[in-house]
Parts: sequence; structure tokens; C-alpha cells
Amino acid sequence: MWIATADRVREIDRRASDEFGIPAKVLMERAGLAVFEEVRRFLPDLGHLCVFCGRGNNGGDGFVVARLAHAQGYGVDCLVAGEEADLSPQASEQMQTAKAAGVEPIYRSDARWMPRADCVGCRDLIVDGLLGTGVKGEVQGPILEAIQSINRSGVPVIAVDVPSGIECDTGEELGESVWALSTVTFGLPKPFLFQGIGLEHAGHWTVAEIGYPNALLNEPADAQLVEEEWVSSLLPERLRASHKGENGSILIVAGSERMPGAATLAVRGALRGGAGLVTIASIPSVCRAVAGHVPEALLMPLPERDGAIAPEASAVLLEHQGRYHSALFGPGLTHEPSVKGFLEAVWAGWTRPCAIDADALNALSEGLELPKADCVLTPHPGEMGRLLHSCLMEIQADRFRTVGRAVAEFKQCALLKGPYTITGAPGQPMLVNCTGNPGLASAGMGDVLGGLVATLLAQDLPPYYAASCAAYWHGLAGDLAACEMGPIGYLASDVADWLPRARAKIVGNCEQRPS
Repeated sequence: MWIATADRVREIDRRASDEFGIPAKVLMERAGLAVFEEVRRFLPDLGHLCVFCGRGNNGGDGFVVARLAHAQGYGVDCLVAGEEADLSPQASEQMQTAKAAGVEPIYRSDARWMPRADCVGCRDLIVDGLLGTGVKGEVQGPILEAIQSINRSGVPVIAVDVPSGIECDTGEELGESVWALSTVTFGLPKPFLFQGIGLEHAGHWTVAEIGYPNALLNEPADAQLVEEEWVSSLLPERLRASHKGENGSILIVAGSERMPGAATLAVRGALRGGAGLVTIASIPSVCRAVAGHVPEALLMPLPERDGAIAPEASAVLLEHQGRYHSALFGPGLTHEPSVKGFLEAVWAGWTRPCAIDADALNALSEGLELPKADCVLTPHPGEMGRLLHSCLMEIQADRFRTVGRAVAEFKQCALLKGPYTITGAPGQPMLVNCTGNPGLASAGMGDVLGGLVATLLAQDLPPYYAASCAAYWHGLAGDLAACEMGPIGYLASDVADWLPRARAKIVGNCEQRPS
């Protein structure tokens, strides 16, 4: 499913009318019906709701909701943040229809408006139809008053298309914005759902089909959602006659005296992801720690300096790189100067596909050149800030733009971790992951993901596909762990252990448990 910016939304609306003959009134009616269905989900046994309407087409959708709710026996307050003369033609038409059906719009100049707005906390549900996807600049005047009343109320809110006060393309808050429990957006998802304040204020969101032609919805855009069927089509099949050497031999360069666990988690991620052979290349104490937790791992002890890998270890890796289909560099390597010298020497001669994570990314931010091989960069926002020499606020302000900058800078695939992980690569649309949950925000999760990316690289997936499939798979494993164990407190090692079941769910090949 493609992701639509505000400009594309306007273009789809225009073309639906001009090229396909679908009246704007029909689309507005269907949009209002979709929101009303969400109202009925929240209030199946009737109740009293307050519908806030703005002056534009978003307000027109709100008038449709008010009319439909009134007709079904709901109590309805319809508060308009403006005057009747300010309504757009489509909103005015829907207002007249609602009024004829028995809904009484209350405008801002009406003496009843402020007392009703102040008492909205006594209602069962609020519908936010104040502002749509095209809003720019800080909210003010009656719109701001309405948003403040909604947020003070403590009443659940359903937002129409976008929570009012959220900028559609960035998720930025325009001064103040509605905090919705649910958002019903139309036709296609919008960027605000995946970043900025919009990510939080949208709450649970759904995409409603309101009759846009498929020809318009399926036109390529700059970004799209990763969907399970797509991931399933890409995950490598395990042939019956295959042996371990044909299912990916991976070298994981990770760990230090202070952080042996990162290496262990990366190895577990790779093996649980189905790698045939996984070798940990690290200092002897890390190799022993990995062997104690993951006996399936192969060991490559390397020379040590100050508790980390020594620069002279590079010769060992380069001598044996022909044995491996891919590599993962970085988890737990530390910031020791010797590590930077080691990576510089290895990368100068490294030719296998590789994932670059954690401390290897920090070394890259200090001027190291990437290997002349296919790479996947897997930074979290802090690491991305160091790579692009930007502050964290700038990185998170527009995550789509951030990934685009990284791809342009390094000419490689970049995966920006976080809620709705975004993957980009030269010449490709950005891919937004929709699996995962807040429980994944804990130590070691990225190490497991790095091992999984390396596994898919070793199994011949190009970096763009390996990264996006791994993110989806990893997030789904986190979702399964959360369902089984609880949403907070499961561990990175638990996520690794759920990877096989997550893969089975993706490919639809779950085996029956023995009775």
C-alpha cells in the first residue's frame, strides 16, 4: 500500500472527480460513513457524541457523521469552529443536509458554543472533523479553542483523516493538536502516521476505502507499507535437499570484554533466522561467552587489545572471507581506537555483502570508508544523527527525509530503526514497517535484527529486500512475544526465540502441534 503526501491526496481527489467522474459529494458521504462505522464500534449501544466541524471538507465529513449518528438515535452536539458563511461549498452542502435531517449546528458566535465546548467531557465520544491534510501554519482562533476543549475533556476521540493540528507530511504539531484514540484516514495511509507527534496522536489507525479508483491508489509514490504477502514472497525457501553450507554462512564481528552479550544476541538472531552456519569473530572471552550460550556457533578467536579486537586481527578476517556469504560488523565492538583501525583495515579489502551496525556505524561517522560491497546500514536515531552530523530532533522531525539523506550520502541501503522502521535504497521507494510494539525498545533488540539482516543477505536477498523483510519479521516476532508474555519486559533473546514462529506465520506454514 502506497503512502500519500498531502499533495498526492489533493491530486487523487481532483483526478477522481475530473477523470473518473466521482463527485466530491459522494466521496465525502463515504468518508463520513467510514467514520460513523468507527463510532458504532466504540458506542454500539448508542450514547451521546460531540462532533467538532471545521470550515473545510474535513468539516463536511463531520457533518455527515453528525447526520448519520442522529438518524440512528445517538445524541449529537455539532459544534462548528467558525461561522456558516465561512464553510467551503462542499461543507456547506453537507451542513444543509444535516440540518434538514434534524442536526443543529452551533457556530462559534452562538452563545451556546463555549458552554457546550466546556461540557464536552460529559459526552461519551468526540469526533474531530476540524482540520484535514492540507493545513499549514499554527492553529489559532476557534480551531485552537476547540482543540483545547477536546484535549481537556478526557473523552475518547475519533479523528477524521488526520488529528487536527498535525501536519500531514511530517507529523509535526502545529502549536497544539488533538490526541486521538482512533484515526480513520481515507484511501491511503499518510506520512504523519509514522513519525513525529502524529505517530502518537493518531492512536489506533485504519485506512478506509471510500471509492477512489484503484488506478489512482496503485500509482507508485515515494514510500509504501511493507505487507506480509510481499515479505512471504521474498523469504528464501528451504529446499529439502539443501545442506547447511547452502543456507548461508555468516561471519559476525562483534563483542568486547564489556559487551559480550551483543555478540551472543546477534548470533542467536542469525541462527534463529535460519542461517546454515554462523561464526563469531571476536576476542577469546567473547568467543567463550557465545559458546556457553549458543553451542551451535563457530568460533574465530582474534587478537585482543584493551579488551577489544586488535587492528592486526584484520588479516585473519581477510584471509578467510571467501568462506562467508555475508557479514555483520558492529554490535558491542566499543569505541576503542584499536577497533577503528581494525575496521579500516578489514573494510579496505572486504567484498562480501554486510550489515553495518552499532559501533561500526560510529566508526563510519568518524570518516571510515565503507567496504566496496553491498551494505545495509542499520542505525537507531542517535547513530543516524552521528552519521549525518545532525541533532536527534532533526533526525526525528522527518524520518523519511532523514533516510533519503542517508541513502544519498552513503549510496547504500539504510534502515532507520524505531517505531515504523523505514528502509531506503538508491532508486527505490522507501519501505515502512508496520510490525513491532513499544516492548522492542530495550537493550539488544538491534543486535538480533542485525543477525537477521545478515542471514537474509547470505541467502541472496539484495540489501533493500533483506533489510525490509528482516524488519518486518523481527517486529512480528516482537508482537508474538508481547502477546504471549506481556507487552513490556520480554527480552531480545525472547524475540530471537520467536523468529521461527514469526517466519511460519508469515509464510502460512505453521505445523500442527502434537496432541
